[in-house]
Amino acid sequence: MTTEQNAPLTDEVPAGSPDVEVELESATGPDAEIERLQAELQQAQETALRAAADAQNTRRRAEQDVEKAHKFGQEKIVQDMVVVADNLERALASVDASDEQFATVVEGLQLTLKSLIDGLKRHHVVQLDPKGEPFDPQFHQAMTQVPNPELEPNTVMDVFQKGYTLHGRLVRPAMVVVSKAP
Repeated sequence: MTTEQNAPLTDEVPAGSPDVEVELESATGPDAEIERLQAELQQAQETALRAAADAQNTRRRAEQDVEKAHKFGQEKIVQDMVVVADNLERALASVDASDEQFATVVEGLQLTLKSLIDGLKRHHVVQLDPKGEPFDPQFHQAMTQVPNPELEPNTVMDVFQKGYTLHGRLVRPAMVVVSKAP
């Protein structure tokens, strides 16, 4: 009998044998494959999460755009209607209200103007009449400055043309005369 035949039977393979190297390679191979697949899975999860976030952001932006279109889609017609209000106010200012023969005309103009302004208010259009208020460049357009010792500087003294907002957004600034220090 040879020594190989007399050796006890075990599962151990002597070091340096080709079978051991194959087993070691196959042991690191699946671990490396698992790590690679886990990295791919993590990357795919991140990509899916970002895609979901992008979809949600797009949906939210679209909803905001629709909301703004509903709110401010009337802006052009409002700009046209405020001109009508201006004309009615000019007509009232030009008619002598103390003359009895124009009393019905003045009353008709006042009722028409009130009806127009009330209709605009129902659609969230607010008239700006800033006389006596501090000048605000976001809502007022200064036409001129006049020295006035009786008023604080930068106070609206007179209004040439009233301004309007639609849902808080300026449609037309009020054209004003502003006080300045003498």
